[in-house]
Amino acid sequence: MPDEVDDVVGVLTEQIEHRFDMGIGTLKAAVAAAPDAHREATEAVRRHDLLTESQAALEHAEDDLLRALETRPGEADDHTVDLAHRVNDAVSARDGHAMAVRWLLDPDTRGERSPVAGRPTRLDRSARRGPAAPTSPPARPATAPATGRGVLR
Repeated sequence: MPDEVDDVVGVLTEQIEHRFDMGIGTLKAAVAAAPDAHREATEAVRRHDLLTESQAALEHAEDDLLRALETRPGEADDHTVDLAHRVNDAVSARDGHAMAVRWLLDPDTRGERSPVAGRPTRLDRSARRGPAAPTSPPARPATAPATGRGVLR
């Protein structure tokens, strides 16, 4: 039951196609032929595949829930509640994959983070603003007597 507003996969597919200036089928074929040629394209295709798989699982879960509700109108037995939880889990999975695709396509994050691990990668040191934070405490001047005499009387 996708409609124009909730077509997450369609919107993100268009964004991927725009980003790489080719249709998703052509992009998938190019990545399959040379997966190491363009890391970002390979990751976009992989994430898109995960997104479409999770969307299919969501649609299947929704269909199962609708069938259960149609056969037992007004009843919410354990099976129906389990199906509703499955739909919620599928929505969460799909939305998580959608967020990963959005992040991957965000021009502000390109080159700053690893799309695979989500951790910072090697950054250009010249892009740093200001000095690095100190990693050790400042040295203390030796003001107390070495023997400890005269400190506490």
